[in-house]
Amino acid sequence: MHNPIPTTPWYRHRWPWLLMIGPVLVIVAGAFTGWLAYTRQDAMVVDDYYKKGKAINQDLRRDRVASAMGLSLRAVYDGAVLSGSISQASGPHRAPFWIQLAHATQPAKDQVLNVVPDAQGRFKVLLPGLEKARWQVVVEGAQRDWRLAVSWRWPAQAALVITADPVTTP
Repeated sequence: MHNPIPTTPWYRHRWPWLLMIGPVLVIVAGAFTGWLAYTRQDAMVVDDYYKKGKAINQDLRRDRVASAMGLSLRAVYDGAVLSGSISQASGPHRAPFWIQLAHATQPAKDQVLNVVPDAQGRFKVLLPGLEKARWQVVVEGAQRDWRLAVSWRWPAQAALVITADPVTTP
């Protein structure tokens, strides 16, 4: 008369397992995110933000000096050597200068190059193994009296071109 329905344990059905996949994935992703936060250095936070803010005004003055000099830099990177020329409004720039390449997210990959141009303003500097990335490039005089800056995405942008903005008077 009354046939009992055979029952199977819950773990034999697929629906409980499908419903548990979401929370399990969230737990795994949270553990991975926690591990990343614990093991990686937060390089974007600056301890002395007030000093950095005050330094911006000095950088702006150096940008204006570069504009008044009419400085421009053109360079090409071939995988091992950064070569190019630097000029100013009155002709080639012959004084030594620095090129700073700052990686967008990893400060350990930053590089500083000391450049001494020839009489025509041309230069060649060894730069082995530049990573394909976005670089913040700052070119400044050896005395830190002028500055050119640009964001450069290598190799998408084959040439590095920095031209000082013309001086505008109010």
